[in-house]
Amino acid sequence: MKQPHLDPQRRHDAVLLFDVIDGNPNGDPDAGNQPRTDVETGHGLVTDVCLKRKIRDQIPLLHPGEERFKIFVEADVALNTNIKRAFTATKTPLTKKTSPQQRGDVQQWLCNEFFDIRMFGGVVGTGDGNAGRIRGPLQLTFARSVSPVLTQAHGITRITQTTEKDIESGESTEMGTKWTVHYGLYRAHLHYSASRGEQTGVTQQDLATLWQTMINLFEHDRASGRGEMDVKGLYVFSHDDAYGRARASQLFKGVQAGLLDGVTAPRSVDDYKIVVEGKLPKGIALTRLID
Repeated sequence: MKQPHLDPQRRHDAVLLFDVIDGNPNGDPDAGNQPRTDVETGHGLVTDVCLKRKIRDQIPLLHPGEERFKIFVEADVALNTNIKRAFTATKTPLTKKTSPQQRGDVQQWLCNEFFDIRMFGGVVGTGDGNAGRIRGPLQLTFARSVSPVLTQAHGITRITQTTEKDIESGESTEMGTKWTVHYGLYRAHLHYSASRGEQTGVTQQDLATLWQTMINLFEHDRASGRGEMDVKGLYVFSHDDAYGRARASQLFKGVQAGLLDGVTAPRSVDDYKIVVEGKLPKGIALTRLID
């Protein structure tokens, strides 16, 4: 295959670089929606759950109404509802006591129906039916900023009151707080297991969809609170077999990002030097989707 990063029978490990300017890339609801940070080092954090949500939200835009590209984890749809659909479609009794064959049938139906189950896996043994757990082939790490970030709270006002009672009491404005990171360059890692991808039925089209969503990760996720976010690098290391020719950590050392000499307060990606090692272990191909 001329495009090794699209081959579902190969193992893939990838490095994702993205940045944020004057925005909150991932607020912490337990901390007043402040940007997530490592409290010891000050580095910014974005959870894997946040990144997966951005991928999920793009799938209906890329494949509207298409078979095999529905989303299992979405707003206003109960998980148990979709699980019951799988039991009904496979004519499996809705019971906690299912045989391995029955669980396999239900899991296969879910994998064929939902892109995120096929890629990420999921627990599908909730509710009245027990379909066990599907281990997906794709895993993402937390994203961590290359340098410590500075978070800042901004006081904001609104001239529109929430209730008529507020107006009658004489309130003219309402106060709020908006948290931002002045600038942060973040790095996350992705891992795709070809062996597990074969079990869930991942295709070349699925991988093409995945990489397209990663390239455009923030293009359809704009919000005033997130400021300007953009993907700055996407490097896919493809092994020439399913098991892999090198450890991911070894490959990831080939992508380095660091502050330029003399820069103490970075405000753009131009304040960093990004170096991608050209020499690769035998059996590894590097695809630079964004460089």
